[in-house]
Amino acid sequence: MPKSRWPRLRRANNADCPKITDLVFNVLQEYNLKPDPESTDSDLKDVEHSYFQRGGAFYVLEEKDGSIIGACGLYSIDKATCELRKMYLHSSYRGRGLGKLLLDEALAEARRMGFRKMTLETASVLKEAISLYKSYGFVEYEPEHLSSRCDQAFVLELK
Repeated sequence: MPKSRWPRLRRANNADCPKITDLVFNVLQEYNLKPDPESTDSDLKDVEHSYFQRGGAFYVLEEKDGSIIGACGLYSIDKATCELRKMYLHSSYRGRGLGKLLLDEALAEARRMGFRKMTLETASVLKEAISLYKSYGFVEYEPEHLSSRCDQAFVLELK
């Protein structure tokens, strides 16, 4: 029997919502960013509806004890475009290549799902994440609207 690898990446479900919300809000507060449960973060109340029923996806990185230490979602904008949302990693797991794992899986899944473009919004204080996005070829662009805590947006053409 093959040895299980932890943490493991798996598809999220609504039972995960409280743990995902805790992860996201803790990381935001670590960077002095304000959680917004009624607007920007309302998608975390029902990931099955917000992501899967809209034609997207949501994944979590889970530890052996059931704790969720990472997350990322693909939010369908239209048939060709998805937005990378809620890509967060617990502070004690950073620097281990897990951010790359999350982004690699998100990009692979977006391509499998037929999306041709991925967008994302972020805050400039998330320097490590921005560096990761740029290393994958994301380029800054000016969207029509940015969520309240974000001051930058990036786009990547998927091939």
